[in-house]
Amino acid sequence: MDSNKDKILMNAYELGKKYEQKCTGCAQTVIAAIFESLGIWNEDVFKAASGLADGLGLTGDGTCGALVGASMVIGYLNGRGKEDFEDMYKPMKSYTLVKKLHDNYVKIYGSCRCHDVQENLMGRTFNLWNADEMKEAFKSGMMTHCSNLVGTIAKIATKIILTDGFQSK
Repeated sequence: MDSNKDKILMNAYELGKKYEQKCTGCAQTVIAAIFESLGIWNEDVFKAASGLADGLGLTGDGTCGALVGASMVIGYLNGRGKEDFEDMYKPMKSYTLVKKLHDNYVKIYGSCRCHDVQENLMGRTFNLWNADEMKEAFKSGMMTHCSNLVGTIAKIATKIILTDGFQSK
């Protein structure tokens, strides 16, 4: 990678960390980091990620929001449109790129399920709908762990997007 691409990747990582610490919502924070690093924006994609934090609706019982959000960006840039909806081969590029992201994620974190990642990083899971558990999550360093994860996934997804040939405007 050239120095400009390295700067873009580092920017994605730093923005991901910063946004997760300041704004929370791992799906939206990773999307914001990737979009801003690439010099693009789509409010609909960003808004659509609102309910995806902490493995769907703060439940921990689903795929990590950062992984889903980054996958949404890949799909937005490479996905099948309505005009090609009946072409079952059209989304293959998105499938391929998202699989690369997934495989990298699982290699680093051991699973893509939020509760499993919490267990791996913090030794336990947390019910973020319970005020006492929320306090415990913050004491355990969840904000640091999740912001590092969001930064890492923003960087990996951005690298996949750039390596695939995306040209920022």
